[in-house]
Amino acid sequence: MAEPILEVRDLVKHYPLSQGILFKKQVGAVKAVDGISFELAKGETLGIVGESGCGKSTLAKVLMNLERATSGQVLFKGEDISKLSGQALKAVRRNIQMVFQDPYTSLNPRMTVGDIIGEPFEIHPEVAPKGDRRKAVQDLLDVVGLNPEYINRYPHQFSGGQRQRIGIARGLALKPEIIICDEPVSALDVSVQAQVINLLEKLQGDFGLSYMFIAHDLSIVRHISDRVGVMYLGKMVEIGTDEQIYENATHPYTQALLSAVPVPDPTARENRDRIILTGDIPSPANPPSGCRFRTRCWKAEDRCAEEIPLLAVPSVLKGPAAHDSACHFAEVREPAAA
Repeated sequence: MAEPILEVRDLVKHYPLSQGILFKKQVGAVKAVDGISFELAKGETLGIVGESGCGKSTLAKVLMNLERATSGQVLFKGEDISKLSGQALKAVRRNIQMVFQDPYTSLNPRMTVGDIIGEPFEIHPEVAPKGDRRKAVQDLLDVVGLNPEYINRYPHQFSGGQRQRIGIARGLALKPEIIICDEPVSALDVSVQAQVINLLEKLQGDFGLSYMFIAHDLSIVRHISDRVGVMYLGKMVEIGTDEQIYENATHPYTQALLSAVPVPDPTARENRDRIILTGDIPSPANPPSGCRFRTRCWKAEDRCAEEIPLLAVPSVLKGPAAHDSACHFAEVREPAAA
């Protein structure tokens, strides 16, 4: 992999649980993110997948410093940004921007499109002097495929796909190096999803962007991502290139996710081996001991309750297929979907 632009080391985000009214006492913690490590290279797209509640969005907020990390490091070009504040944090945020999930609530309905896209220039006036801002906003609208003359319209005058393009234009305004996409197409129709994904890929080529792309749709993640990380209950359980994950998944949870991917061919759909997980995802306030997936895993043994599996290359993988997986009994299954 190329030189990483972003390094995440043992990142932890716990939310304390308190008891009492006058004299509050901490009685536990919600372990939303619990010891995650990965790297993001310049120009790369890292997909992050997992069930709702596994900590994907919390991870994004901690990387943006919208939430303070409990412990661990977030290194941007070698500098730990997790403890920054004030002007130092403001300077770094120029380089790491975010596109939010819901285009209907992430845009202020009382502001025009010009004001929404131009707002970052108020915070960082050095990027676009006041006299040049209207032209800069119109150029951004053109870049994301919208008519520059729409600058005085309001969000309610746009469709969902157009609103997400506005959100993307806002994210591009400060010329960042990294954009964190938190399920940016999940609220859109399928045909519009494809248009937005194609736009993100084009922008990545034009501006040399690095993406962290959070989603629950494995087909979309495979299409856009260079590497894929699978999260479960605050932990990263498997990470590798898209081909390694989709063709040689070894963690039971990843295999279960892949077996649920819709298959258009009726014959292939009937013949494939579905993995149906039993039970609900445990509470992040009281996760299982050892392997967190063991309460739903068909391979679980006594060892799984006693030892936390390391995220490392299992012995069953050799050569180009080798990638990290956190399972004591890792093995390769036939791909669940084409």
